[in-house]
Amino acid sequence: MTAMTQLEAQSLPRHVAIIMDGNGRWAQRQGKPRVWGHKKGVEAVRRSVSFCRELGIQSLTLFAFSSENWRRPEDEVSTLMQLFLMVLQSEVKTLHKHNVRLKIIGDLSAFSDKLRASIAQAEQLTADNTALTLNIAANYGGRWDMVNAARELAKQVGQGVLDAQQIDEQLFAKQVQMHDQPELDLLIRTGGDLRISNFLLWQVAYAELWFTETLWPDFDQQVFSEAIAAFVNRERRFGCTGEQVRQLALQAKG
Repeated sequence: MTAMTQLEAQSLPRHVAIIMDGNGRWAQRQGKPRVWGHKKGVEAVRRSVSFCRELGIQSLTLFAFSSENWRRPEDEVSTLMQLFLMVLQSEVKTLHKHNVRLKIIGDLSAFSDKLRASIAQAEQLTADNTALTLNIAANYGGRWDMVNAARELAKQVGQGVLDAQQIDEQLFAKQVQMHDQPELDLLIRTGGDLRISNFLLWQVAYAELWFTETLWPDFDQQVFSEAIAAFVNRERRFGCTGEQVRQLALQAKG
C-alpha cells in the first residue's frame, strides 16, 4: 500500500487488534476464582464485536490464548479450553446472524479433535459473511507465525517453484496469518501492562499502540471509543515527514 492510499484511508481504523488482559486480576478483586474473570470477559468480547460492526471496522483480532499460556496452572488451561468450546458453540449462530465471519488463527494442532471440529464448523458456517471478520488468536504466537511463514517459503524454494532471491517483504507477508485482510491499524492492550507479548509481531510494524489500565471484563464502548479517538487524532507518517504527510493529505482531498 502506498503512502497516498494509506493516508486516504486514514480516519477510522480498518483493522483493530486487542490483547485482552486482566481477566484473572478482575476476578481476584471480586474475591472470585480466576476462571470467573474469563467468563465475564466473554461479555466484553460481545460488546467489542458489536461496537466494531456499528463503526464499520473491517477486522477485529482478539488475543484469546497465546502459545505461552500453556504454562498456566493445568486447571485454568482446562477451563479455558472448555470455555472456548462452549463459546464457539453458543455464539457462532449469533455471529452468523449478524453477518460476522469467524476465523481462528494460530497453531490448532495442540487442540482436541472435538475443539478442532467445532472450529471448522464455525468457520464454514460464517465463511461468506461480510460485515466484519472476527479473528480469534488461539495458541498463537507472533514468532510462531513468522517461523511458519519462513518454513512455507523454504518449502517452495526446495520444490524449485521459488528462487530465494525472489523473497521480499511482499512475498513473506503473504504467508503470515490474516494476509488477506487489511493491515493492522490499531493495537489495544487492556490491563495496564506496556508490552506486546509476542502478539502479531509482523503485522504490528506500523500499527498505532494504545494501552489502558482498564481490565478486560470492564472494557466497554466508552473505553473503546477513547482508543478510537486517540487513533484518529494521531498523525500516521509511514516513514514520511510530517510535512510530507500533510502535503499528501491535501493532494488526497483535492
